[in-house]
Amino acid sequence: MEKPQVDETLDLLCGRLKLYQARDGYRFGVETLLLAGFVEEPCRFLLDLGCGSGVLAMLLVHLGKADRAAGVEIQPAMADRARRSAELNGLQDRVDIYHHDLRRVEEILKPASFDMVVSNPPHRPAGRGRTSPNIERAVAREEISCTLEDVFAAAARMLRPRGRFVVIYPPDRLQEAFEACKRFGLAPSRLRMVHPKLGEPANHFLLEARRAEKRQLVVEPPLIVHEPDGSYTAEVQRMLYPGGSEG
Repeated sequence: MEKPQVDETLDLLCGRLKLYQARDGYRFGVETLLLAGFVEEPCRFLLDLGCGSGVLAMLLVHLGKADRAAGVEIQPAMADRARRSAELNGLQDRVDIYHHDLRRVEEILKPASFDMVVSNPPHRPAGRGRTSPNIERAVAREEISCTLEDVFAAAARMLRPRGRFVVIYPPDRLQEAFEACKRFGLAPSRLRMVHPKLGEPANHFLLEARRAEKRQLVVEPPLIVHEPDGSYTAEVQRMLYPGGSEG
């Protein structure tokens, strides 16, 4: 097993996959795993826009929800960790990581060539709220290098007709997301609100949209993340540990 660098940790993902992460930089959160759990139908070719440390791409391939995956990440250190994590898990022939700007993704990947595009993009517009002094965290959380519109536009360009775009955002971006779908030829097909606990307001939404295919929007039952005592609900536990194994 390759040891992590001095500024990294080597972590276990869902009890199965090994993952290099920055010790003090951006580290993936439960939102990424909720997004993976929201993906229903498997696909052949998957693209992860803003892939970070490669969690989503590797997990979806590992779970059989994608045959092959490509991840695009603008931050060089994160792209390097994602690439090394894929190699560590023996997925280097099925998961390709590119250090590139998703706004110009067609410079490195063929447009209209993916069955599914996924993204856990920066959630907050730049300048809204406190900016992290850690640049890696700031770029991952705030729209410094790309906006919601950039992400939806890139997804639309890279999807094949009838391909699926799956994304997660806070609920205050829902109207923008629907407007971006309309602008870029994406039809919302599934929506699920995510609530920290039962009875609390939603803090995220999961959205699936189809390229060049009209679908009636299905609003799914809400996803509750935590029990009253703070533990994960049974549904979220299944997302965290697919197959029922915690180690």
